[in-house]
Amino acid sequence: MERREFHLPNRPHWHHPHSGEHRWPVSFVVAVVILLQLLLPKSLSLKIQPEICGLEAILMLTLLAISPGRIATHRKSTWWLGIGLTAVMTSSNIASAIHLLQKLIDGSIKSPGSLLAFGGSIWLTNMVVFSLWYWQFDRGGPGARAEAIDPYPDFLFPQMTDPGYSPADWTPTYFDYLFTSYTNASAFSPTDVMPLTRWAKMLMMMQSATSLITVGLVIARAVNILH
Repeated sequence: MERREFHLPNRPHWHHPHSGEHRWPVSFVVAVVILLQLLLPKSLSLKIQPEICGLEAILMLTLLAISPGRIATHRKSTWWLGIGLTAVMTSSNIASAIHLLQKLIDGSIKSPGSLLAFGGSIWLTNMVVFSLWYWQFDRGGPGARAEAIDPYPDFLFPQMTDPGYSPADWTPTYFDYLFTSYTNASAFSPTDVMPLTRWAKMLMMMQSATSLITVGLVIARAVNILH
């Protein structure tokens, strides 16, 4: 994605270079997602699911090897590796969601407990995947944010609206994007963090629609089984 470079005489209070955030929180949630995808039954996964999970693990470990500490600079190699990892995780989860919807339609899943567990796993993976897209694209990604390359945010956090809401060195980290993804997936709309650019709005629309369809159908089918 081509990023914009500007030199403004008066920067916003939140737009400043910083030491960068650690990669380990992202690596941890990616490892959790890989485990969730590996534990899904074969009927809800692709035939090559173990190989896909292996590829995801290799990409994650490669990122850790290249950039084990803080993400202080924007490196295209690691940025593209992160995009590739997220794309693989997204494709795998979409396939599982499609298989789940097929099972819901033909009624082949008879246990409400299994249905809720599988649906919850796919929903959780979907939430993490979108948080990674937000984290990697907002103002060019974590490295670009650490270098303060782009002053125009793709997401407006409450701390950006008033310097009295946060310390002078505040900057969004992965947890902020994870929370944004969680609230959007739960409320089916933005809550405290507002999307500003078209791509951010499009992604949030896609996530809300996917979450609404998945949660709605899973709960409806589980209630129907119980009755």
